[in-house]
Amino acid sequence: MPRLFTALEIPRNAALSLSLLRGGLPGARWIDVENYHITLRFIGDVDGRTADEIVDRLDRIDRPEFQISLNGVGSFGSKKPHSIWAGVTPSPEMFALQGEIERICQRIGLPSDPRKFTPHVTLARLKSSRVDEVVHYLSGRSDFHTTPFTVSRFVLLSSRESVGGGPYLTEEVFSLHERPGSGGMTAYDSGLEKSLI
Repeated sequence: MPRLFTALEIPRNAALSLSLLRGGLPGARWIDVENYHITLRFIGDVDGRTADEIVDRLDRIDRPEFQISLNGVGSFGSKKPHSIWAGVTPSPEMFALQGEIERICQRIGLPSDPRKFTPHVTLARLKSSRVDEVVHYLSGRSDFHTTPFTVSRFVLLSSRESVGGGPYLTEEVFSLHERPGSGGMTAYDSGLEKSLI
């Protein structure tokens, strides 16, 4: 069974902005643009019955769409950096959605996620980058930001056993409901739609 996780997609314009951050850091393995996402909850390897139950519960989530933007860059691993990320502006609706997904996973019997939810988009995995190289890379890109975009759905993604960073497959799509007067056009109408399996 593939590894499962819930995520928010990154619309095309924001993904293109992120792609401009690629390069300029020795030892970085850059994530492919089509694999950019914001992980909400890593689920892991589960059997088919558990996966079906997760999908059924996620399908019942009834929450409004919301706006976020990407802002700033940073790294995980202070003494030995292991990844580069772009930050996400805080959104109460995003944290509420993530919290509900976490509660669903625990009710199904999955262990709680030990990591605090820190929304971000992973841009690169680092193998041999030196701390001073990472600091230099980050210092030149601290003013990164995108225009806000509307999140109108979240997805269940799967990944195969690999070194991390994709490729990811969209297993299910879960819609968030429109806010009154939002007009219905979202960032995803611009062609980001991924094929379902």
